[in-house]
Amino acid sequence: MDPCPFVRISVGNLALKIPVASKPARSVVHPSSSPCFCKIKLKNFPLQTAVIPYIPPDNTQFPEGQHQTLAATFHLCKSDLDRLVTKSIFTNKLHLKISIYTGRRGTTCGVNSGRLLGKVSAEPDPRFVFQFDGEPECSPQVFQIQGNIRQPVFTCKFSFRTTTGDRNQRSRSLQGEPSSSRTWLSSFGSERERPLKERKGWSITVHDLSGSPVAAASMVTPFVPSPGSDRVSRSNPGSWLILRPGDGTWKPWGRLEAWRERGSSDGLGYRFELIPDTKGSMSAASIVLAESTLSSHKGGKFSIDLGAGSNGRAASPVCSPRGSGDHGHGLWPYCMYRGFVMSASVDGEGKCSKPGVEVSVQHVNCTEDAAAFVALAAAVDLSMDACKLFSQRLRKELCQDQDLLG
Repeated sequence: MDPCPFVRISVGNLALKIPVASKPARSVVHPSSSPCFCKIKLKNFPLQTAVIPYIPPDNTQFPEGQHQTLAATFHLCKSDLDRLVTKSIFTNKLHLKISIYTGRRGTTCGVNSGRLLGKVSAEPDPRFVFQFDGEPECSPQVFQIQGNIRQPVFTCKFSFRTTTGDRNQRSRSLQGEPSSSRTWLSSFGSERERPLKERKGWSITVHDLSGSPVAAASMVTPFVPSPGSDRVSRSNPGSWLILRPGDGTWKPWGRLEAWRERGSSDGLGYRFELIPDTKGSMSAASIVLAESTLSSHKGGKFSIDLGAGSNGRAASPVCSPRGSGDHGHGLWPYCMYRGFVMSASVDGEGKCSKPGVEVSVQHVNCTEDAAAFVALAAAVDLSMDACKLFSQRLRKELCQDQDLLG
């Protein structure tokens, strides 16, 4: 597989250092008493914001506990690069604009760019790009995209996983799984009382071109409405296990929880955590790598990025030592995953969703690595349907026979 070219532009180590006037004006808010923040803008890219620490005039280092690594990160694909380097009398030169503000009303601090302590660097960030050619519940093929070339690399098989009853509904790739595999599948699921309304047992298996299963996503906790409502609540989410083959069975690699947010957002809330390989022991704690919300109407992009200090909790893992994946060298999982890891585009409800997946080359060492991220993308997309209001009907591909009869 050949990667697509990407460039990652990082802005970091920003600080503000202003001499203190002997007779400061009373109407001026000084950064030593009021925190400052900056707005970082790169042409044609969304605005990003970050807090800027203040360094006293007599200091040459960051204050204790305020060291900043990354303030913003921009990811540029090939088409972005082509647009940026195009020479035209109608286009402005590429430039990065950093504006500093202080106070609640966003008044500028009055400092020109020459007094900023900052660093801008660009680095190659090649990625594998995959595209589903259909909705995950329709068992589509997955293509690798490189420019105008589309090459099939995976096939998906959607099915209903059942622990009892009709075994013919099980995916053929999972029929031969040992009883030990089914045991831990059920152990990850909830033992709560099953209500009449529930969405359960969904499973999607990713196969390579030879037909061998290389990854899977299995719904282990049913998606059920909270009492007195028609939505899956944050306090009682449904969940998926992302599985990889190993030692003749499926092994859990990650866990995805999803729910329907209340209020004005009314979006798909999600949390993804990595499950450590404990050689059969279930005692080690999982690590949250992404937690955010996608619009139920417009969709959005699920992202795992352990180096961006920008918008959303997904950009900064909640478990990291200082809120950045650049800290904690040698700590699991930061010895495995750093910087941009993957992203998946998801369409909103009622739309034909064909997820697009980007995976950093540095995190793919084998086919199973890429397939695991493809399975995760499928689980995120299917969660949009699983968290659909229970007052609305699902498409027939997502309903078991008894649901259609009901």
